[in-house]
Parts: sequence; structure tokens; C-alpha cells
Amino acid sequence: AILTEGKVKNQDYRCPGAESIECFFFFCFYLHYLCFFLLFRVLQTLIHILKGNIGTGLLSLPLAVKNAGLVLGPVSLLGMGIIALHCMEVLVKCSHHLSAKLNRPSLTYSEAVQYGMENVSWLRRHSHFGKQTVNLFLVITQLGFCCVYFVFLSDNIKQVVEAANATTISCQINHTNQTQVSVPSFDSRIYMLFFLPAFVLLVFTPSLKYLAPLSLVANVVMTLSLALIYFYSVTNIRYPIDLPKVGRARDYPLFFGTAIFAFEGIGVVLPLENKMQKPKSFLWVLYLGMGTVTLLYISLGTVGYMCFGADIGGSITLNLPNCWMYQAVKLLYCFGIFITFALQFYVPAEILIPPVVARVSDSWKRPVDLLLRTSLVIFTCALAILIPMLDLVISLVGSVSSSFLALIFPPLLQILTFHREGVSPLVVLKNVLISLIGFVGFVSGTYVAIHQIISRSTHGPEEASYGVQ
Repeated sequence: AILTEGKVKNQDYRCPGAESIECFFFFCFYLHYLCFFLLFRVLQTLIHILKGNIGTGLLSLPLAVKNAGLVLGPVSLLGMGIIALHCMEVLVKCSHHLSAKLNRPSLTYSEAVQYGMENVSWLRRHSHFGKQTVNLFLVITQLGFCCVYFVFLSDNIKQVVEAANATTISCQINHTNQTQVSVPSFDSRIYMLFFLPAFVLLVFTPSLKYLAPLSLVANVVMTLSLALIYFYSVTNIRYPIDLPKVGRARDYPLFFGTAIFAFEGIGVVLPLENKMQKPKSFLWVLYLGMGTVTLLYISLGTVGYMCFGADIGGSITLNLPNCWMYQAVKLLYCFGIFITFALQFYVPAEILIPPVVARVSDSWKRPVDLLLRTSLVIFTCALAILIPMLDLVISLVGSVSSSFLALIFPPLLQILTFHREGVSPLVVLKNVLISLIGFVGFVSGTYVAIHQIISRSTHGPEEASYGVQ
């Protein structure tokens, strides 16, 4: 009160120097608040980058390393991580350039492709097709993730149920598929049908904000589960002298599909960058996040393969020992994946449902919305039932859709965006080479995955579930 205004005989009074002291304290408070706010926003963006790239794909990377080889696998993961990060950077820079040119605050991935095509005269009238193409691959990718979640949950819950009577406190290791079947139960497809009503009710949630508390819990339990999986793999590594340094050439396309599926975060890059208070700082946050993700991929993929060798399953959780702690790890990770289903489903729902709902009367909007959501969940469940093979579903989804979004579209978009400014021949050559790598991976990965699905479907469901070659 002494430093602020007072009244003396109805006259304003202020202590000498009070104004400067007030300003100093206000400046310190504001600076402290600003630094805290910016740090919180940067940390929040970093966490979202990590969350957008860490999912079921991470758990399948030990099998991917097996398909590529103990040496070639980690080297390929590093190369793919560098290329994926470069393509994300290219996408951000193209979005910045087009936004400034159009005087718009931000663009989505599909809008960036649309306006990039408008930058070339002979592609201008087909630009809307470019936007629809990107949206199509986003829908395929996200619904593919949902299919993978059905298979992942059914395989892991089935394994926990079958081994419940034989589960012990001791976590012994015998370097094989650790969870031994004690009491055979239903086929994994039946478990998918059990999960179907729960997923339908989950996607009926009117807004993702209602799932925020559960999503936070899911992130915590998935992080804890991942730490325990990593700890088990590191502490039980075998001497890898018998493991092949380079895998078979016919299996490498499966590695490509699984690895590009794991680098699944390009769809969240622009939304995260658009929400940052200081978008100029996004690139170094992206470098830090993707660098961490790449190191995690390489380390878990390598130590997971070294731990379980040729017996590695479509998900490393299927190889965890038959003890209560690691059975709990499976259940916790399943809970996290279950909640994440709604987040992955949100993207295709927002692309496909609003145009249909806009065509009906107000009284029918809500019923039609719920019907379409139910139909999409049933569709993903049906696809998962048709292909109940976790490793091959992941590889197929990665090869078909993730290769386009992560590797093919961004380099081509850079050429289109800076077409008028002039692009050096080296940049064009680099971009064409990256897109060609993505296209070759798409063709070979899709062919091998489909061939393996057809071939493996002639065997029993147990072989399909555990990734037997």
C-alpha cells in the first residue's frame, strides 16, 4: 500500500520512486510468467510429437530389425528417421511459404498440397484433387491404425487370459516366446468382436476434451509399460553371435512397411506447429522430438531382437515372461491403446462425417452422425478380422498409406511450392530420389505383405497371431 497510491487530505500521494519499483516488479513478474508459459508450450508440443510417433509401431520394431538384420536394421532405421525428419521439415517450410503467400495464418496438410498445385499453371484446375488425395491417405492411415489396435488388443488380451492359471511371481527367462499357453481360449477374432461394442461407445464421445483425463492416464501407463519392457529387454540380452547381420532380401520390404508405420507422426506436424505461440521455435522442437524418437526406435528394436532372437513376435509384448508384473504391463498398454483409439479415429471421422451430416435435416444430424461412426468402427473391425496378423497388418498399412504421407508427398510438394522461385537441380534430384524410395517401398512392401497374408492364411490362427514366418 505504501508503494501504491494513497489519499492524504483528498489529495493523490505516491512515495518517491514507487513508480519505478512498481515497474521493476511488474517486469520481473511478466518475464517470469512469459518464460514459464513458453517453456510449458514448448514442452507440451514436444510431448505431443513424442506421443504422435510412439504407439504400436514401436513395439513391432524388434521384428522389423529381424527382417532387415542386426546391422542393416538399425542403420536403416537411422536413415529412415533422418529422411522422415527431413520430409517433416520440408512440409513445415512449404506450409510457411504458402501461408505467407496467401496471407493465411496456417494451413493443413491437404490444403498445403492443394495450394502447392495451384502454384503450377497446368495443375491448377486439378488442385482440389490433390487435397482429396491427401485426405484419402489420411483416412486410410488412421483407419489402418484402428485396425492394428483391434489386432493388438485381441492378441495381447487373448494371451493374458490363456496364461492366467499359469502366471507366477517369478519372471524367468528362456529366450523363447515367454507367455506359455495354459488354457486355450477363443480365437483372436472373437476377442475383436468383444471389443467392438466398447469401441463404438468410445467414439460416441462428443468431444475429445471429455477423454482428456483418460488420455493423460493412458499416456502415463503406456510410458511406465514401455519403461518396463525396455528394462526387461536390456537386462536379458543374449550374445548376438548367431543372429544374422543382414536379413533376407525378400523380408526387407516388410521391414520398410513396419518402420514407416512407426514414423507415423507427419499427420500431426502442421496441427502442432499451428497451435504454438512461437511457431518459429517449432523446428528445433521437431528436431529434438524426432531425434529422441529415432534413438528410441533404434535402441528398442535392436535390444528387443537381441533379447528374443528368431522367436520375436509381431509385438514385443507377446514375448514378455509369464509373470504377474509383465502380464500387468500388457494390460496397462492395452488400456492406453484402447483410449488412443478415439484419438486416431477422430481424424477420419472429421474428414468423412461432416459432409454427409450437412446434407440431412437438423433432426437427423445426430442419428446420422452416430450411425456413420458405428459403421466406420464396424468396418475397421471387419478388416482386422479378415487379417488377424499383427505384423503383416502393420507392414501393409505402413506400405500402402504411410509411405505416401511421410516420404512421397512432401518432396513433391516442395518442388511445386517453390516452382516459381526456382528450385536447384540438386534439390529436385534429392526430392525425386526420396519420393522414388517411398514409391519403391510402397510397391514392394504392399506386394510382399499381401503375398505373406495369403500364404500365411493357409496355416493355423496361432501361427498367424504370433508372426511365424
